[in-house]
Amino acid sequence: MVFHKLLRRAEDVRAADGVAATLATAVRKALRGSRVDGALRGSWLGHPLHPLMVTLPIGAYLSAAVLDLAPGNDDTARKLVGIGLAATPAAVVLGLADYAELDQRQRRVGVFHAMSNTVAAALFTGSYLARRRGAHGRGKVLGMLGLTALSAGGALGGHLSYAQGAGVFRWQSPTVEKVRAREETPAGAMT
Repeated sequence: MVFHKLLRRAEDVRAADGVAATLATAVRKALRGSRVDGALRGSWLGHPLHPLMVTLPIGAYLSAAVLDLAPGNDDTARKLVGIGLAATPAAVVLGLADYAELDQRQRRVGVFHAMSNTVAAALFTGSYLARRRGAHGRGKVLGMLGLTALSAGGALGGHLSYAQGAGVFRWQSPTVEKVRAREETPAGAMT
């Protein structure tokens, strides 16, 4: 319950409004009227793409951390961190495309979500570079710190999606929503 209250507090941080509005405006200007706008936001799939894309870097980073627990996996763990870093820009672009359509309270949470994930990406970059130089212990520590920042970003992203409903029913037609509402209404209830 305390953690939920902490996530809700991000919705009320008005200090984020200037950065949030500037970012949303810039993304809107870049995408509005373009052929890629709807495609980046998942119009063809029926829901946002960002939540799908983040599974690749998260999976790569988490797999590297699991391999770090056993000796002899240093090279494979480094490669997995590299895969996570290579997939991160696509997740960022898809998240930015969604960001432009958020309301003010959602954008506030989105700013903190992006900040946490930026810190995570920086830590994983440091982890990769340390591992590449042979400083595997340092790389492992930076990777664990990266997972911690990524977890905070993920909690904020989950709050944005599930508690605030960002992107929910964006691409469904009114007809589909009415049908779904009828199907979910208990028998005998007034509609």
